[in-house]
Amino acid sequence: MKPSQRLLCALLAASFLAQPALAQVNLPSLGDAVSADVGIGAERRLGDQVMRQIRLDPDYLDDPLLLEYVLGIWDPLVAAAKQLGHIGDDTVERFAWETFLVRDRSVNAFALPGGFVGVHLGLIAMTGARDELASVMAHELSHITQRHIARRIVGDSRTGVLAMAGLVLGLIAASRTNSVDMANAAIVGSQAAAQQASLNFSRDMEREADRVGFNVLTQAGFAGSGMLGMFERMEQAYHLMDSGSYPYLRSHPLTTERIGDARARLGAAAWQRPVSRTEHLLMGARARVLMDARAESLGKLQELDAGARSVQAGADGMEQLAARYTSALASIKLRQWPRAENALRQAEMILKLIGPDERSSRMLLLLRAELAQASGQAAGGWAALAPLQTDQSRVLLMQRGQLAMVDGAIEPARQAAEALQTHVSLNPQDAGAWSLLAQLWERLGHPLRAVRALGEARAAAGDLNGAIDRMRSGLSQSRGREADQVEAAVIDARLRALIYERRQLLAEMYPRGAPVGAELPNLQGRPLSPRLGS
Repeated sequence: MKPSQRLLCALLAASFLAQPALAQVNLPSLGDAVSADVGIGAERRLGDQVMRQIRLDPDYLDDPLLLEYVLGIWDPLVAAAKQLGHIGDDTVERFAWETFLVRDRSVNAFALPGGFVGVHLGLIAMTGARDELASVMAHELSHITQRHIARRIVGDSRTGVLAMAGLVLGLIAASRTNSVDMANAAIVGSQAAAQQASLNFSRDMEREADRVGFNVLTQAGFAGSGMLGMFERMEQAYHLMDSGSYPYLRSHPLTTERIGDARARLGAAAWQRPVSRTEHLLMGARARVLMDARAESLGKLQELDAGARSVQAGADGMEQLAARYTSALASIKLRQWPRAENALRQAEMILKLIGPDERSSRMLLLLRAELAQASGQAAGGWAALAPLQTDQSRVLLMQRGQLAMVDGAIEPARQAAEALQTHVSLNPQDAGAWSLLAQLWERLGHPLRAVRALGEARAAAGDLNGAIDRMRSGLSQSRGREADQVEAAVIDARLRALIYERRQLLAEMYPRGAPVGAELPNLQGRPLSPRLGS
C-alpha cells in the first residue's frame, strides 16, 4: 500500500472516530432511512424516554407553588396555540404539552420532543415581569408546535451524509496529489461546512420560534413588549460575557437582530417595559432561594432582611416585600426559625402598607404554613391555612398533607390522605402526591396502601423497575391473614399492567426482538449526565 493510500485510510478512520458519540440512552427506532420524516408517535416516544430520566434527576423540582405559577402562564399559551391552529388534531392529544421546573441557576428554558418544556429557576429569578417569562415559554412552545426537533433530526442526518461525502471526495483528491496538507484541509473544511449548515438550520428555527411565539404570546393575553424586554435583558447579559465577534458560530440569532425583529412586531407604538407585579416578584424570590441549596448562598439571601425600614407604595415597596420573602424562606431552609419569623412578619407589614393583594396574601400565608411545618408547629400552620380552607388546589393539598405529618393528631392525617387519594385517582401521574400519600398511609397504619402508593410514585416518575419491585413487595405482604384483600387485588392488577408496560417499552427499544434477559435501564437515583438543560 502506498504512503498516500495509508494516509487516506488513517484519515478516514480518524474522521469516523471523530463523529460525536451517541448518548448512552436506548431510543425508539425512528426508521431505517435517516432522511425519513420523524413521525409524531416516534417523537412522543423519544420525549417520554428522555422524561423518564429527567423525572428521577435530583434537579427535577416539584415545588407546588412555583409550578402552579408557571402553569398559570403555560396553560394560556397552549390554549392560544390551539386557537391559532399551531396545535392541530394530529398533536393535540398525542403530545404531552407539559412544563416542568429545573433546579438550575442558569437563565434558560428548553423544549424536548413530544411536547415537554423545561424551565430553569434561574430564568424565573431573572425575569422582571410575568410577560417576560411568558415570552420565553411561548418561544419554546413554538419549537414544539413547528416540529423543530423532528426537522432538526432530519436536517442533521442529511448534513452528516453530505459532510461525509465531501470529506471522502476531498481525501481522494488529496491522495492523488500526495498532499498531507490537502488531506488535513479536507477534514477541517468538511467539518466546518457541516457545522455551518447545521447552525444556519438552527438560526432559521430560532427566528421562526420568535415570530410564531410572539403571536401566541399576544393571543394568550400577555404583553408583546414582554418579548422585547426579555431580549434586552439577554443583550445586557451577553455584553458582560461575549464580544459578539463570531456570529457565524452561534446557534441562535444575534440578540441585536432579535431585538430589532421584536421592535418591528410591536409597530410604531411607544415601547414600555412590562409592569412588574408583586406576585411575580415573590415567585422570583422563591426561585432564587430554591435554585441553590448551598448554605453559603442561602446565607447571602438571608441578609436581605437588613434592608431599609421605610416602606412606601410602588416599586420600592414591592421590592422590599420580595426581599423579606427571600430572607424568610432562606432562613427556613437554614432552620433558623426566629429569624424566619422576624422576616416574615416584616413582609406581612409591608404588604399591608403597599395595599391589599389577594395573591400575595395567599403566598405569605403559605409561607407561614411552610415555616410552621418545617419547625414542627402544626397548630400555627393550620391557623395560617384557615383563611384558605375553600382552596382545593394542589398547592393546598400538598401543604395540608405535610402539616398532617407533623401533627400529633390522627384525624388531620386521615383527612389529608383521603383528599390526596381522590387527587391521584384523577391525576395518576402526580409522583409527588403519591409519595406524600405513601407517608400518610404508613402513619395511619395501612402498610399495603403505603407500598402501593410508593410503587405508583415510582411508576409516575418513569422508574418501572422500581415500581414493579414495590408492587411485588406489596403482593408478598398481602398473603397475611389480616391483610387488606381489596388493596391486594388492586396491587395484583397494577403489577400485571406495569409488567406489560415494561414489555412494550422493551419492544420499542429492541424493534427486532429483545435479547434474553434484557431489562430497562435502572434509573432509580441515577443523576443525568450532562446536567439538565445543558
